[in-house]
Amino acid sequence: MTHDIHHFTCAGPSLRAEKPPAPTGGLRDITVAPPRGEDVNQIPAATMESISSRVLEVTPSLTLAVTNQTKALIAKGEEVYGLAGGEPEVDTPQFIKDAAIAAMQAGKTKYTPAAGIPELREALAAKFIADNNVSYDAKQICVTNGAKMACYNAILAVVEEGDEVIIPTPYWVSYPEMVRLAGGKPVLVETKESNGWKMTAEQFEAAMTPATKMVILNSPSNPTGAVYTEQELRDIGEKLVYGDNKHVSIASLSDELYNLTITVNGFSKAYSMTGWRLGYTAAPKPLADAIDKIQSHTVSNATTFAQYGALAALQGDQTFISDLRDEYDVKRQFMFARLKGINNVRVVEPKGAFYFFVYTGQLGLKSMNLTDKLLSRYKVAAIPGIAFGYEEGVRLSYCTTLDVLNEGLTRFEQFCREH
Repeated sequence: MTHDIHHFTCAGPSLRAEKPPAPTGGLRDITVAPPRGEDVNQIPAATMESISSRVLEVTPSLTLAVTNQTKALIAKGEEVYGLAGGEPEVDTPQFIKDAAIAAMQAGKTKYTPAAGIPELREALAAKFIADNNVSYDAKQICVTNGAKMACYNAILAVVEEGDEVIIPTPYWVSYPEMVRLAGGKPVLVETKESNGWKMTAEQFEAAMTPATKMVILNSPSNPTGAVYTEQELRDIGEKLVYGDNKHVSIASLSDELYNLTITVNGFSKAYSMTGWRLGYTAAPKPLADAIDKIQSHTVSNATTFAQYGALAALQGDQTFISDLRDEYDVKRQFMFARLKGINNVRVVEPKGAFYFFVYTGQLGLKSMNLTDKLLSRYKVAAIPGIAFGYEEGVRLSYCTTLDVLNEGLTRFEQFCREH
């Protein structure tokens, strides 16, 4: 039951002085040079001029902001019906936790190769063949600190200053910000509700320019749950999918696409391991080597004992995944029926993931205003559509209990009736 699989397909100066590390403990200080012409004794310890222009252009994550706001209300004793969540409500399976504990007790607490322990990379290579019909050598796989880090590594490995990256909207919140941090330019392609929130081949072609370096496809999509079919992917050039819908890896479609694609996935949603921060990339060898190099100079390696938990997840009993998928399918159908009954919103049935992206344009409210009112007055947490680059919508998640889902939807329906 993999989820939120990300495909990255390639389309073809202030001064700083770093002090030596301390003799013990490896403590490092990095001193930022003052703005040109300024006396270091006349300026504050840190100024806005000290912050890079790339970081100043980046906006904070709205999804995390809503999550934190919700937790703050709950901490005050208020009852909040959370439909904003991006993680399963169930705990990590015990056998996975046991494997990580056993690894710690066995002394697996030291550095690993930057790309991950060999046995986990071998297991991931086997998974790609079994689940995605794509053949990778273990050396083409890099285990990362979460799929988010894997996405950023993929972008850093390819994007240069001024390169354009095509991103369909609604998009996962961090894609444009990662591109900006890498010096690239996000090119946003607005998808349509009538097309199931999927970019068409014609839209893709229209967005391409000589500066296009990469296109990012997320299938199943966060926030819409859209799943690209094989034909749709061919025209454009995992397991948490319901009914007869099948996840297709774009890297499996041709040798040419294989050699242009970096596939990103993780353990967070399928195995309820969000806090473990484990993801991975699979890529052609030159790109894999570049990602390995980035990782070696940034985080060194994913947490060692957590990697052994991930290995157990892949090699252990997979009924947890099928059971969780079946449970979410029930909630998906329940939520779809409820949302279809609300007159002044529209919804497309998601084919994967655990989200609904609800069109709310008829309510006449900006998405931030809508979700603020929904939370403050009706105690229902949702994510505003603007977080995903689409103003006239909200993301609702069904990864919660049926009781919370039922009451949250009742309150959402009341909100819609009163607006």
